[in-house]
Amino acid sequence: MPQCDMNSRLRRLTRKQESEAPTPTTDKITQAARETIYLCNFRVSVDGEWLCLRELNDISLTPDPEPAHEDPKDPIAIERLNLMNMAKLSIKGLIESALNLGRTLDSDYAPLQQFFVVMEHCLKHGLKSKKTFLGQNKSFWGPLELVEKLTPEAGEITASVKDLPGLKTPLGRGRAWLRLALMQKKLSDYMKTIINQKDLLSEFYEPNALMMEEEGAVIAGLLVGLNVIDANLCMKGEDLDSQVGVIDFSMYLKDGAHSSKSTEGDGQITAILDQKNYVEELNRHLSASVNNLQAKVDALEKSNTKLTEELAVANNRIISLQEELERVKEESSYVVESSRKASRADGTANGQVLGETRKQLKEETQLRLDVEKELEVQIGMKQEMELSMKMLEKDICEKHDALVELRQQLNEMRTLNHELSIKSHSSEAGAKQKSDIISRLEEKTNQMGSIIKQLESRWLLEQELRKWRENPGGHIPEALLGKTPPQRDMGQHVEDIRRELESVKKENDTLRTALEEKSSPSSSLTLSHEDERDQSLCKDTDPTICPMCENQDSLTTPKVPQARKL
Repeated sequence: MPQCDMNSRLRRLTRKQESEAPTPTTDKITQAARETIYLCNFRVSVDGEWLCLRELNDISLTPDPEPAHEDPKDPIAIERLNLMNMAKLSIKGLIESALNLGRTLDSDYAPLQQFFVVMEHCLKHGLKSKKTFLGQNKSFWGPLELVEKLTPEAGEITASVKDLPGLKTPLGRGRAWLRLALMQKKLSDYMKTIINQKDLLSEFYEPNALMMEEEGAVIAGLLVGLNVIDANLCMKGEDLDSQVGVIDFSMYLKDGAHSSKSTEGDGQITAILDQKNYVEELNRHLSASVNNLQAKVDALEKSNTKLTEELAVANNRIISLQEELERVKEESSYVVESSRKASRADGTANGQVLGETRKQLKEETQLRLDVEKELEVQIGMKQEMELSMKMLEKDICEKHDALVELRQQLNEMRTLNHELSIKSHSSEAGAKQKSDIISRLEEKTNQMGSIIKQLESRWLLEQELRKWRENPGGHIPEALLGKTPPQRDMGQHVEDIRRELESVKKENDTLRTALEEKSSPSSSLTLSHEDERDQSLCKDTDPTICPMCENQDSLTTPKVPQARKL
């Protein structure tokens, strides 16, 4: 039923195309363009199990609007417009020539080569140059590599280009990529994908490049018409790296009369080719559906064979079980009959034996009861043993936990004893140091005692000198002659003694603080006693004011007697 509907649609389409015959010369060109665009404006799609024609709105018959707000004298805008017009002419000429030649083109076909040259110029327009060691280089292979990231289907083309032998430059790879995309009939889709990603193209193109403006989108829309062309291009022996990309404008300068004459039969050719492509697509779809149905039939046949095999196995199993059931029934009936015959024959002769067997049965039953009671007793004992074992296990676990805790406490005590031993060693070392310091202090106190004795002797000398001054006519004591040191040496000696006393006080203070922290009360008492003694000594050694000269430290300074005036 769907195939009949599609055939009726195809017939109506052919009748409509045959009825639309071009009348004037001016309408022939527009009619050819309409038929060409009509060919490019439909594609075959699948909706479920139906084939239908869907309209593509990528190409319109109206002329493309000019970009607004552009300076007509801008050379870059003029270049973009010229490249767009050249792309239109090359695509149109390529489609017309393909229709005339049967839509199969080779790599040696001149319009196809010019189309690739025009596309190369369009992709190179506004391309940023990369600085290398050999100079500046412009290559459109970088933007084409983006298609692989945006469209996974393009990965096959990129891999094929990289695997081609003889391609050494990025320019050759880009040319090969364009040819493979045209053969795949996805060139327009790939170009639309690139143009829609302006943020990625900004890395390769200037802001006013053709790919960044509206002209790029127009060219991508025009490329949809090339999907009706079957290109057969061989690139193994072709040198794509060293080709010169120059546009040949002579191919697009044609006579108008010739073009008007040639467009008369284009309508019928395009209609026939449309029907041919439609039938091919229909056959392709039908062959695919046939393959799918054949695969389903094969799968069903395999499952059917498996089910038949399983059914045969089940039937054999049922038959064997039935035979075994019949055999068991026969054996059981034979056993029952034999037991009945034996019981009838032995019933009269074995009466006594039956009584004895009954007695034995009673004895055995009694014995069994006794054994069961004993077994119950044993079971109770066993349960008690199990309970006691569980209690013992629980007790053992508790003791084990207690033992673990005791071990932990023992380890803690060991660590504490170790720390205490370390502290005791350190305290012993501190005590030794303190004993050394105390011995040094005792030596210093002895020295201070000798110094005090010297000061006392000097004080006595001062007393005698004072008496002599009170009695000037008296005799000078011999102790005053030759024993009184000079006044300067005596003052310096006193200053040294004071400094030494201050250092001893500081040491006493440090020792007092240390002993308050670590030492015993007895040592602190001894140190305090020594400090009091040092303070008393310091108080005793403090100089006083002499009543004779009324000068400080005059008692510690020797005074030289003055000679009387005669």
